[in-house]
Amino acid sequence: MTTAFGGIALSRPYVLASGEGSFPADEHLGLDGFLTTAAKRLVALVGTVKSFVQAERLLAELCGWSVDAETIRRTTHAAAKAIAASRPSRADAGPFAAAAGEIEVAIDAGKVNTRIGWKDVKIAVFLRRIAGTPATPPQWDTRTLPRPTNRVLVAAIEDAEAFTRRVRSEADRLDVTLANALTVLGDGAEWIWNLSETVFPLADEMLDAFHAIEHIGDAVKAVWGDGTEATASHRDAARQALLTDGKIGVERWLQTALPQVPPGVSHEPLVGLLAYLAKHPTRLDYAQRLAEGRSIGSGAVESAVKQTVNLRLKRTGARWRLEHVGPLVELIALSGTPEWDAAWVAA
Repeated sequence: MTTAFGGIALSRPYVLASGEGSFPADEHLGLDGFLTTAAKRLVALVGTVKSFVQAERLLAELCGWSVDAETIRRTTHAAAKAIAASRPSRADAGPFAAAAGEIEVAIDAGKVNTRIGWKDVKIAVFLRRIAGTPATPPQWDTRTLPRPTNRVLVAAIEDAEAFTRRVRSEADRLDVTLANALTVLGDGAEWIWNLSETVFPLADEMLDAFHAIEHIGDAVKAVWGDGTEATASHRDAARQALLTDGKIGVERWLQTALPQVPPGVSHEPLVGLLAYLAKHPTRLDYAQRLAEGRSIGSGAVESAVKQTVNLRLKRTGARWRLEHVGPLVELIALSGTPEWDAAWVAA
C-alpha cells in the first residue's frame, strides 16, 4: 500500500461470501486500490502539471515511490472526473459570493489534440475583482489590475449549445445569472456573445481590447506595409482613437486615414476593420472602464488556456480522449485554489 508517507505493508482479513471475496476493512479505512486518498492527492497533483511519464520519474525522485505512468494517468483522470461530478455540491459558492469585487466572466477556447483530431475546449472563468487605480487610454497596457479575489472555472469539449447549458448551470450555482455588476469579456467569436445574451441578460459586454487592437494592426499593416513608419503612426493613432472613443473614434480616424492610402493599394482592409467593429458597438467602452479601474481584456481566460491547455495538454505526442479534457482542465485550475484542499477532504 502506498501512502503519503511512502509504502507500507498492510494485513487485513479476506472474507468470502456467496462465492465473492473482499477486504471488509478497506471500506472503513477508505482504501480503493493500492493508493490511499492522500497518496492519490499527490499523484493527481503531479499528474496535473507534468506528463504522466515525467510524473512517474518525479514521484520516484521526490518521494521514492514506485508508481507507473499508467497508474498516474488513471488516478489523475479518476480524480478529475470525481471532482467535476461533485460540482453541484461543492462549497465554493459561498466564498465566491462573499469575495470582494465585481463579477467578471471571461470566455474563450483553446485547441487540444484528441484521438479524433484537434478540437476546441471551451472555457469560462468566473471571477471577482476589485477595481484598480483609474487609468487613461495611453496607460491601457501598462497599468496593473488587482488579482482576482476568487475564481471558478468550467471547461468542456462540446458544441456551443451544450456549453451554454453548462455555463448557465454554473452561473445559477454561483447565484450570478442576474447579477447587476457583471461583465462578460471575450474575443469576437459569435458563440461567446450568443452565450452571454442567453445566460447573462443583464451583463455588460466587453470585446477584449487586445483582440480589437490586433485587428487594427492587421488592417493597417495590410495597407501601409509591415514595419514601416506609416504603419506605426497609423496603428498608434487608430489604437488611441478606439480606446478613447470606441467605434466613433475609429470612424473619425478613418476619415483622415483613407485619403493617405497609397495609390493603387486597396482600401478593403480598412473597410473590413470598420465592419468588424460595427458588430460590437456596445462592447467598446474602453475609456470609461479604464477610468473606473476595471478590466478591458479577457486575460483571465487566456491565461487559463495558456496554463492548462497549452502547457499541460499540448505535450508532444499527446492525444486525449474527449471526455477527459474538460475535467482535467478543471482539475488543473482547481489545484491552484483553496478548493483543492476541500475537494480531497470531502473525498
